[in-house]
Amino acid sequence: MKNTFGNAVSMTIFGESHGPAVGAVLDGLAAGLPVDQAAVAAAMDRRRARGDGLSTARTEADEVEFLSGVYRGKTTGTALTLMIRNQNTRSGDYAKTQDLLRPGHADYTAHAKYEGYQDARGGGHFSGRITAASVAAGAVCEGVLRNLGVRVYTHIAACAGVQDAPLSSAAGLLLPEPEPGHFALLDPEKEAAMQQAIRDAGAQGDSVGGILETVVTGLPAGVGEPWFDSVESEISHLMFAIPACKGVEFGAGFAFAGLRGSEANDAFTMQNGVVRTATNRNGGVNGGITNGMPLVFRTVIKPTPSIYKQQHTVDFAAKQDAELQIKGRHDPCIVPRAAVVQNTLTAFGLLDLLTVRYGTLAQKHGLPQK
Repeated sequence: MKNTFGNAVSMTIFGESHGPAVGAVLDGLAAGLPVDQAAVAAAMDRRRARGDGLSTARTEADEVEFLSGVYRGKTTGTALTLMIRNQNTRSGDYAKTQDLLRPGHADYTAHAKYEGYQDARGGGHFSGRITAASVAAGAVCEGVLRNLGVRVYTHIAACAGVQDAPLSSAAGLLLPEPEPGHFALLDPEKEAAMQQAIRDAGAQGDSVGGILETVVTGLPAGVGEPWFDSVESEISHLMFAIPACKGVEFGAGFAFAGLRGSEANDAFTMQNGVVRTATNRNGGVNGGITNGMPLVFRTVIKPTPSIYKQQHTVDFAAKQDAELQIKGRHDPCIVPRAAVVQNTLTAFGLLDLLTVRYGTLAQKHGLPQK
């Protein structure tokens, strides 16, 4: 099992959903970087469930403990290790159905790979609970990017059939900061309709999915590699590490299939002595490398597979067909909570790419000006 990702900056995740704790280790951070623990706590608050009918009834304090790598509010240059304790587990919810494969989950594939030795409680290491660790670690990376003038912003482009305002409507890319307890939206008036659609699905024992859109500003041109470590490759790799992510597109994405080259190309132009593009259909990337325009991509998040409707499945212990009625505490929609997961993992991936390009000293002293 590979739990480490990154080149110049790496993240290692550990823990299980119903184990004592989940956590992460960040390597490759320069010494002397400020660690804003309040900002980390704010990111954790955006990810946590609130037991309000919009997310799972499993609520956790999600307090981040820094075990190493931080001293007097600054990074030490050694491995930064953080941990979030699990304090509200109910493993008994899964005991009666432990031999029944949950449709849409990793129960069967985990058993096929780990031969029954995996911790299956609450999904174990496959659970979305592990994203608590990546959010905390990614929030540290996001703080570094902000000090470099790089802003990462993710909003709910669509959820349960309700559309947010398009990104183009955010004049000058003045993107609103998500407020505690609220959805990350460009148009806050869309929240009520989204919430109602989620509640309606939950009341029927069902779930819904959606689309998350991320825009990154402040990235210099020239970051990324042309082939296996392209910007799209690294970001996509990280996005598919988010449970329930089933698709990624950059810029116009799949809409390119209906365009001609004359429509798909972004014409170059000079703006205040800097090369820019008149449009941004390619999402800020050409040949796997940033071109200085905003990086724009979207992911699709499938409906939460844990639903309360009766489903047909297999009892793999008895080796026979069976019916499953899932118990426990589950989200009718994970899209609102996944927004900060996408945001912080993007920040981590971009810090890795920037450090590959400019080295660790740039994390502290700034990116070269062109």
